[in-house]
Amino acid sequence: MASAAEQLAANVNLSAFGKAEELKQRIWFTLAALVVYRLGTYIPLPGIDPDAFAKSFFGQSKGVLELFNMFAGGAVQRRAIFALNIMPYISASIIIQLLTSVVPALESVKKDGEAGRKVLNQYTRYLTVVLATFQAYGMAIGLEGQSGVVTEPGLFFRLTTVVTLVGGTMFLMWLGEQITSRGIGNGSSLIIFAGIVAAFPSAIVSTLELGRQGAISTGVILGVIAMSFAVIAFIVFMERAQRRLLITYPKRQHGNRVYEGQSSFLPLKLNTSGVIPPIFASSLLLLPTTIANFYQTQGTDNIFATISAYFGHGRPLYMLSYIGLIVFFAFFYTAIVFNPTETADNLKKHGGFLLGIRPGERTAKEIDTVLMRITVLGAAYLAVICLLPEMLISYANLPFYFGGTSLLIVVSVTMDTVAQIHGHLQAGQYEGLIRKAKLRGKRAK
Repeated sequence: MASAAEQLAANVNLSAFGKAEELKQRIWFTLAALVVYRLGTYIPLPGIDPDAFAKSFFGQSKGVLELFNMFAGGAVQRRAIFALNIMPYISASIIIQLLTSVVPALESVKKDGEAGRKVLNQYTRYLTVVLATFQAYGMAIGLEGQSGVVTEPGLFFRLTTVVTLVGGTMFLMWLGEQITSRGIGNGSSLIIFAGIVAAFPSAIVSTLELGRQGAISTGVILGVIAMSFAVIAFIVFMERAQRRLLITYPKRQHGNRVYEGQSSFLPLKLNTSGVIPPIFASSLLLLPTTIANFYQTQGTDNIFATISAYFGHGRPLYMLSYIGLIVFFAFFYTAIVFNPTETADNLKKHGGFLLGIRPGERTAKEIDTVLMRITVLGAAYLAVICLLPEMLISYANLPFYFGGTSLLIVVSVTMDTVAQIHGHLQAGQYEGLIRKAKLRGKRAK
């Protein structure tokens, strides 16, 4: 089956794109919104000495701060008003999604259709404010604990920092919703995508500079370029991979008409969990290093410093733990986002069944078995994608932005955006055909 990009190239010409006025407006709106986001990553928080913070940040940038700085497009390093980025909203969305699977009240709200979705979105917004407030307050306390970073520490600085950071996160949440409704693609994903892509040029320049200085050989740089293309092609292949279950619908009779039986497919993605497992695994493993950097001590009693020494980049324990967490979260999140019982019940309601499998509980078990088997491949794929760049980061001193998580996000969002553009172009072509048919009908009359 051809991908959205291949269909876009084969079926859509430049003239069709030029006539799609609504699509062009959506693209311009998306670009303008992302420009606003990038400008906000350069507006600093009040009351901070930039030089002192720069020295402090580079001394602590080997922990989870580096991961957050990558997602925020460098806003953490610049201590900008968008330093929290949209991550509190992403975390709140995941938490609400998990709660809908374990809390009966939320599960019933989810089943209410569009009205239930609006209620859950409102709960997500409230939880975003709570999470952003806690994170902003913790960030303010951490800044005050660093010598010379805050010019006038105290209650007023904490209050202004919390209000500014929470306001920045809520603005990005609103901006992401506007991109989703008036632009192209998922707004939250595009904001994270823009932050990562914005750091690519500096990462490439720093890599070439290391090669010029002799810190990295030319062969390693060429190998990294070749590996990047290979990894991107592998990600595209695996993200498109599906396991299709044949669904059969029997003959139906409505009045005097008899409809023949039909067949369709239930597509199960190889990587149902998406980019969530690498993000969660990276955050948990880098947390001890971050705490150790914030609370450095002269002695050896700091347990976080001891743990971070064993969980440094490239260490065997770090690699094994990274693989284990990715596999765990891949299975855990897949079980949360896909409910085989609900899918089997929906098939039964519409008269569909798997060939040779009884509808109901047997169908649910069959779907669950197939899903677990392909999740093994999906988890292995995520582990390989994230582990190979991790080795290059550790042994070749490459920039952090060449990590597997960043490439996975960039490729996935790009594929989704291309699919959205293709969908809008197809909708525009269908509308044009309908208008022509109506005009021909009027002329025939």
